[in-house]
Amino acid sequence: MNIKLNKIPTALLGISLLFASACKKDMAPAPGAGNTSASKLGTNAIGVSGPKGVCYVEVNNNDIRNVGNYTLSTGQQLFDVAIIFAANINYNTSTQKAELFFNPQVTNVLSNASTYIQPLQAKGIKVMLSILGNHQGAGISNFPTQAAAQDFAQLLSNAVTTYGLDGIDFDDEYADYGNNGTGQPNSSSFVYLVTALRQLMPTKLISFYYYGPAASRLSFNGVTVGSKVDYSWNAIYGSYSVPNVPGLAKSNLGPAAIDIQSTSSTTAASLATQTVNNSYGIYLYYNLPNSDVHTYLSSVSNKLYGKTTVYTGTTTPPTTGVNFYQDINYGGTATTAIPKGTYTLAQLQAYGMPDNWASSVKIPTGWTVTMYTNDNFTGTSWTRTANTPNFTTLLPNANDVVTSVKIQ
Repeated sequence: MNIKLNKIPTALLGISLLFASACKKDMAPAPGAGNTSASKLGTNAIGVSGPKGVCYVEVNNNDIRNVGNYTLSTGQQLFDVAIIFAANINYNTSTQKAELFFNPQVTNVLSNASTYIQPLQAKGIKVMLSILGNHQGAGISNFPTQAAAQDFAQLLSNAVTTYGLDGIDFDDEYADYGNNGTGQPNSSSFVYLVTALRQLMPTKLISFYYYGPAASRLSFNGVTVGSKVDYSWNAIYGSYSVPNVPGLAKSNLGPAAIDIQSTSSTTAASLATQTVNNSYGIYLYYNLPNSDVHTYLSSVSNKLYGKTTVYTGTTTPPTTGVNFYQDINYGGTATTAIPKGTYTLAQLQAYGMPDNWASSVKIPTGWTVTMYTNDNFTGTSWTRTANTPNFTTLLPNANDVVTSVKIQ
């Protein structure tokens, strides 16, 4: 992945925000067997008997509001929990500390909570933020001291408070432990982190995507991660495998995991049947698209609840528009589709486009895009009527200088 390193971070309430790239989920190694201790905090979106539905949404490409557009045939929401995928753990080489970073799409969702988050919460759906590494050596498994883990827990708690979230999800991917001189995973780090976060957020949700070094470092000095988190789920899409998290009851574990866009409906239904037959409390969905997939989801809900799924959205979130990209050849992070109109810097940021950021653009047939170096449509300009894979080839060089745009 080509991640640009010359972007300028913005500070907000003690949270460092950098427009860095969140990566897609990988397949995880096979986990072990589950535990059967007392149940933890619950959610009540569905209101019917059966496992809770947890759904990760890749907000780089898809609208998280679509989670709220699916109900059972009897009217209850299909999904109990929506997870924003994802924020990053970056490493500040100057301070030698882990920092919390949001890419443009995550920033857009969080900064516009009244548009993206609160409507889901009004339907009874909990909204959580997933946290994972960003190839810089920092992750949830290598805090060098308890104080460092506590400091990062404070950043997470600040984010939950600032944006009105319902909790934090941990995903031990993409840390690339050892980069930038960072340490390797240790036995205390994750336990220290969840212990501090639980103290800061006694009534919020904490979950663990059962993956990576953290999955084998779930106990330290007699304290278990399972005594601090609410849920954990399998990370291998299209499979059934119980997370081995001591301290969590079956009702708080999800052995079945599907990728909505790649797991077959037959497999998804079979995994749902196993979940019910074995009395586990979570069913994990990943990669909910903007399109209507209620027929596919019915194959799951029929097995989980004996009810079909209904799509209640009046319109599908817009997918036609101009997409700018962070890197050349349409690489790196992409903006959401930008419709025709005029866009100052502030308006572009709402679509996930920071200042002096874009390196390529895709333009629908028949559309015209005029790009400007300065805000409010001033400075040097370029007019494009077709996809442009490399702004460095334009005269003058347009790479990382676009600030405002007109789309016709």
